[in-house]
Amino acid sequence: MEVEGWDFLNSPPVKTVRFGGSVAETLDKLRKGDSSDYELLKHQLADPDIKDAQIISWLQEFRGCMTQLTKDHEQLIYTVLRLPWVGRSQAVVDEFLAFLSNLVSAQTVYLCACLKMVVSHFTPKRVTICEGGVDISDSEDEEDTDLPRNFDLCHQALQLIIRYVPSTSRFLMPILQDGFPFVQKSPRTLECYVHNLLRLTVYVPSIRRDVLELIVGQLLKLDVSASREEIEEAEENQNQSQNQDQPEEGLFDMDEDMTAEQPHRTNMMAHPVAERLDTLMVVLMAYIRDICNVDGSFHAERTKELYKDLLSVFDKLILPTHASGHVQYTLFYLCSFKLALAEAFLDHLWKVLQNPTQPAILRQAAAGYMGSFMARAKFVPVLTVRACLDLLLTWIHAYIDSQDSSGRQVCCDISLHGPFYAACQAVFYTLVFRHRAMLEANMKKGLEYLQSLNLERLVMCQLNPLKVCLPSVTSMFAAITRKYQVVFCYTIIERNNRQVLPVVRSSAGGDGVTTNTNPLDSFFPFDPYLLKRSGQLIEPLYQAWDDLAETDLLPPKTAQEAQKEDEDDFLSGETPHGDAMLGLTPSSYGSNVCSPNSVGSPPTAQHRAFKF
Repeated sequence: MEVEGWDFLNSPPVKTVRFGGSVAETLDKLRKGDSSDYELLKHQLADPDIKDAQIISWLQEFRGCMTQLTKDHEQLIYTVLRLPWVGRSQAVVDEFLAFLSNLVSAQTVYLCACLKMVVSHFTPKRVTICEGGVDISDSEDEEDTDLPRNFDLCHQALQLIIRYVPSTSRFLMPILQDGFPFVQKSPRTLECYVHNLLRLTVYVPSIRRDVLELIVGQLLKLDVSASREEIEEAEENQNQSQNQDQPEEGLFDMDEDMTAEQPHRTNMMAHPVAERLDTLMVVLMAYIRDICNVDGSFHAERTKELYKDLLSVFDKLILPTHASGHVQYTLFYLCSFKLALAEAFLDHLWKVLQNPTQPAILRQAAAGYMGSFMARAKFVPVLTVRACLDLLLTWIHAYIDSQDSSGRQVCCDISLHGPFYAACQAVFYTLVFRHRAMLEANMKKGLEYLQSLNLERLVMCQLNPLKVCLPSVTSMFAAITRKYQVVFCYTIIERNNRQVLPVVRSSAGGDGVTTNTNPLDSFFPFDPYLLKRSGQLIEPLYQAWDDLAETDLLPPKTAQEAQKEDEDDFLSGETPHGDAMLGLTPSSYGSNVCSPNSVGSPPTAQHRAFKF
């Protein structure tokens, strides 16, 4: 070719340098037993420095012989699918997408391989830094500015595949599960993958429930691996460290860049697991918001369908998980959009609690959710709380009736009466948080309502719920009900503190009596939300603890005065005999009055068990 007089701008590109024959010729030679060009082809396709023009040329040739690319050539196709098409020129992208369309149409055997390839681009690519032939760094390229475009291309590719193979959705979930990054990966990697999974559900709605289940399952792994105590301790240590490192005012000026970074730093969680969880909760809550709102307006039908999917995931994964601290707030947040959703959620929990065919542990968990939701959700009005309390108290009184009429000796057997005690604690906990709202509008009618609940019968029944429920809850309940003269609990609480009543746990090793202060293994799922960024969505919806006046918490001066005030007929002649007293506790009610901050899930209690 003569260089002189050549119009570079208007001339076609020079043919790329390549070795061997065309793809069709190479496949023909392989059929005849000559594999030399075939191996050379795979080697050239795997070249990390392959040029755009080379990729386009190869792909065009592959498209011309699709019918020959059977399963016998899977290694060759896998090499083609590994071509670096994402991040290349638009011409390469267009050619690769055309190749994908032809491949899944002509050779569906490669469908899963194509899906795996696309899903592999759901996270930032890995960058390896070598020095002297040694890999000194191998991490995600989290600063890649092309990520949004790359993700757009991935979803464009998936939509193309789905168009040509409508049954694609049936093969996606195992691939998405296998591709989920390990939960210890960087927050950015996890964020990208979860974002892309949720984006996928927009155009493949049939797999949304499964995708939500996958994401929530991974979030729960993070949630239960970082306890509230660990998160709070990490934050406290970080604050102390920052205070110690803070220079004296005016000593020297902070660099402007450092000052600009400060807001970002303060929004980050000190605990690494909590930081990952916070990042993913932000993504999931943004998805919930965007699905439920279209062009700034609430969309009832889409919200209803999302609620059904999330509730299914809640039943399967969240409800049976003990001591998760944050993931359940996805439903809390969703229910805040419409009162009907909050009422439907409470109704669902109520059905689980009262259903005798459900495992007792799930019924107890449902009671915990019910009480915690009513106590903490600002968007649940007093009328709804009263309706739920009416349901709970009606069931509780019916339960007491059934025990009284059974003719059997009744004792605090948690294995038999666990749901009953959990329901009682839900009532106590709800009244602790919502009693003021019930009384503010009309004190007289509010007190009449509280009297109508017949709480006195509840606390004085032989099942003795004040013995089993958390001391922090029962002590606050006692202070409130005493203030308004609804029911007097002090005498019973003091008696419970003086005597270790039979609190039975049945197990394979025999029945045991425990002094555990948390025999129900109580768990309040909507305890304060600790994650900083996602917590900004929860804070305006959340009922924080409203301190009672100190006088509200003061117990009676003496047990004798309490006895005069209470005049408990239940105590007459019913003091346990000496042989039933397995131990004595020196503490009285006064020493068990907890600070308002302690009304919530307790730390793991140390206890000792006595075997019969």
